[in-house]
Amino acid sequence: MPRSYRVAILGATGAVGTELIQLLEERQFPIAELKLLASPRSAGQTIPFRGKPLTVEPVNDHAFEGMDLVLASAGGSISKAWASKIVAAGAVLIDNSSAFRMDPQVPLIVPEVNPEAAVDHRGVIANPNCTTILMAVAIYPLHQVQPIQRIIAATYQSASGAGARAMEEVKTQALAVLQGQEPQPEIFPYPLAFNLFPHNTPINEQGYCEEEMKMVNETRKIFSEPSLRISATCIRVPVLRAHSEAINLEFAAPFPVEQAKSILSQAPGVKVVEDWQKNYFPMPIEASSQDEVLVGRIRQDISNPNGLELWLSGDQIRKGAALNAIQIAELLDEKTLIRPTVLSATGI
Repeated sequence: MPRSYRVAILGATGAVGTELIQLLEERQFPIAELKLLASPRSAGQTIPFRGKPLTVEPVNDHAFEGMDLVLASAGGSISKAWASKIVAAGAVLIDNSSAFRMDPQVPLIVPEVNPEAAVDHRGVIANPNCTTILMAVAIYPLHQVQPIQRIIAATYQSASGAGARAMEEVKTQALAVLQGQEPQPEIFPYPLAFNLFPHNTPINEQGYCEEEMKMVNETRKIFSEPSLRISATCIRVPVLRAHSEAINLEFAAPFPVEQAKSILSQAPGVKVVEDWQKNYFPMPIEASSQDEVLVGRIRQDISNPNGLELWLSGDQIRKGAALNAIQIAELLDEKTLIRPTVLSATGI
């Protein structure tokens, strides 16, 4: 029998936090104790787990004592504030924020791509950005056969990437528009219902926003390809919870389309969805609540003999966040890497 773990979820009442709770139950993760942590504002709420209500507790200096594993999805500033206490308490932190992703001492893991990197953790493991995870799962099987030389990505990102309140905002805005009223943005800078706009993260001097640079830098780290050429354009679209991406890949030599389809049809975490006669390919409405990244429209780039085009949709909350974190935790369990007595803190 596998060991049972004492697990805490930091940010338990958010969109990813509630998905984490659901997935821990669905996947029968070996849990001896589950502690739900959130801000004092959310404390006192009850959330069901395995048929029993669990009360959300306020996070404090003693909240992580006795825990083996902490799954954090409360934002970068919260993760930075509590990471040292989590590691000092002897727990492993799997962090869903951007706080530690590019720290050279912190593994950045997509289990289908670089599970071996988890061996070198020092108490903190980072969960990549959602768009990075979805793309990595879809293209790494091809990269293993013939190394990718260049990636051009355009993303179509759902409201869920900004949290549960953003999802509700899109619904409220849509209703307002249909009733002839002006949609009022609060979470987003502009109305998203019946609209789209470039991702609303800060833009650097090169004209790329923070979200786009996450795809560039995180993919390079996960693939262990620091010079991999990548360019991304990230767009927010009025979809509730699944992201889509148009990906152009360039190789050093032609990559036969049928070979690519065969590889992806057998790849872990991927489901090929194609019906060319019906013009039926991955859609966010069908990717929602699914574990797999749906990939289709795999075709030759007619402008480049060494290029392939593909389209994907994946659930941002699930595989793009919560599921990937739990798969990392399952990896640790399988490889018996959770050893609180020998962990040393990273530079946090």
